[in-house]
Amino acid sequence: MTLRDPLQPIPTLSLPSGEWVPVLGQGTWTMGESRRSRREEAEALRLGLDLGMTLIDTAEMYADGGAEEVVAEAIAGRRDEVFLVSKVLPGNASRRGTIEACERSLRRLRTDRIDLYLLHWRGRHPLAETLEAFAELVRAGKIRYWGVSNFDTGDMEELTGLPGGAAVATNQVLYNLSRRGIEYDLLPWCRERRIPIMAYSPIEQGRILENTVLRRVAARHGATPAQVALAWLLRQKDVMVIPKAGRPEHVRENRAALDLELTAEDLAELDRAFPSPTRKVPLEML
Repeated sequence: MTLRDPLQPIPTLSLPSGEWVPVLGQGTWTMGESRRSRREEAEALRLGLDLGMTLIDTAEMYADGGAEEVVAEAIAGRRDEVFLVSKVLPGNASRRGTIEACERSLRRLRTDRIDLYLLHWRGRHPLAETLEAFAELVRAGKIRYWGVSNFDTGDMEELTGLPGGAAVATNQVLYNLSRRGIEYDLLPWCRERRIPIMAYSPIEQGRILENTVLRRVAARHGATPAQVALAWLLRQKDVMVIPKAGRPEHVRENRAALDLELTAEDLAELDRAFPSPTRKVPLEML
């Protein structure tokens, strides 16, 4: 399997606002934790941008802001190419705290705006307060859109019932072959309302890559198990996928997953190895 022409655009999906974003982006969880690795991590992110993976996801929590600093280095001089996503910790998600957290993230990212700002998970602060802060940040031009992360179906129902809650742009959740719980109710609920899912930890932090079936499917295609796991997610047109890659070879491996077309036989085999849920499963998190 060869990498497609890097000039060929990555497929996109539409946010509720109508803005189109790449279905394959770049995650940054664990980046910035080692100062020795930061330059290589920034170079990997820049390579991803070169290959069209212009959605970059980060958070104030990652390395206590260190990941945002790595992103700042990676996007220096290229900010307008990037759809930038960051997150506020739930402990900071009061009205005032959300605004102050956003301003700290903007300073670390060395930018004047975040394209999509997410509540990382639910905490003690009322959702209504967080939404008020998001609305104020949008009015001030500091964020363009807002969304949530790690929200289950009941949380989404509560959110969208609040004033302004229908403007939610995405729900970023744990979703991969071994974590298919959202398929029972959360994914259909979001699809019905045209709220795209952003899938984090798409290869389960590497833990699924030794699976015999996954390796067999990969061997049939001359691909890697990680590429099969990514392709399984990417075949769904309303799911964004944000694998982390801290080294150039992994960036290229992730990008090439877009070229992999799984057959009906492949999908059936993967379904048997990683069955879809038959009942409600509480939302899982990492």
